[in-house]
Amino acid sequence: MSITKAIIPVAGWGTRRLPITKIIEKSMLPVGNRPLVDYSVQELISVGVTDIYMVISNVEPCQVREFYKDNLALNLYLEARNKEDRLKLAKTLPDNVRIHYVSQDPSAKYGTAVPVAMAAEEFNIKEPVFVYMGDDFIWNPGGEPAAESLIKAQKSPSDSVLLGISKPESALLNGGALTIEDEKIVKITEKPKPSEVTGLASVSKYIVSPDLLEEIIEYVHTHDFGPQDQEYMITDPFASFIEKGGIIRVAKTEGEYLDGGSLEGWVHANNVVCGQ
Repeated sequence: MSITKAIIPVAGWGTRRLPITKIIEKSMLPVGNRPLVDYSVQELISVGVTDIYMVISNVEPCQVREFYKDNLALNLYLEARNKEDRLKLAKTLPDNVRIHYVSQDPSAKYGTAVPVAMAAEEFNIKEPVFVYMGDDFIWNPGGEPAAESLIKAQKSPSDSVLLGISKPESALLNGGALTIEDEKIVKITEKPKPSEVTGLASVSKYIVSPDLLEEIIEYVHTHDFGPQDQEYMITDPFASFIEKGGIIRVAKTEGEYLDGGSLEGWVHANNVVCGQ
């Protein structure tokens, strides 16, 4: 099934990575020679995504937006010196791929469900869409991209799919333990104890159906959590959707989950990508 749209939230202060995130956006922290978010962007492009909806901070200048713009002065410099190999690296997007931006106030509602609801409403998305968080990625060079694994697990356009990994210890704070029956998720245990993870753990890579998008939007609009209360976690509407009979399938990846949100995770990601 062809899915051509993706939502990537990249707003937020990145407080776990202070003080560096005071000046560098978390999703722009380098892993090897690329920013964190670009690993997900390039993966999604490789499976046919042509429209990417980025939810960015309303703080200017936005480094993500600048990265995906053409740098005309740099291009002219490289062309004048016949540095064609460098010119290809400086072009971050193919001509057929568009990035659309919507700004989120980082001091307003907080949590992974909020930017997804914002993008879906702002751009009137009414079809299956990838949702990838912007500060982690799946590393599987030479293997099947995680996005391709998600597509293969989708039996019909009405199915949503969640990515699961079999080495869950690094993902516990970002996802949850999955209870699966007949290839469908029947329960997501948030922030489980290690003893509660006996199979797959979820990570922040999804295909979200139109019905599940509506569930996420309704959840954000009908709850009023204060800044000291719980976050608007995307797995909450996932759970209510399952309770109402909605189908969320699971796809397994053989790739390694790399998380740049913590210092330890970011250092490990660089070691893995750089082959150290």
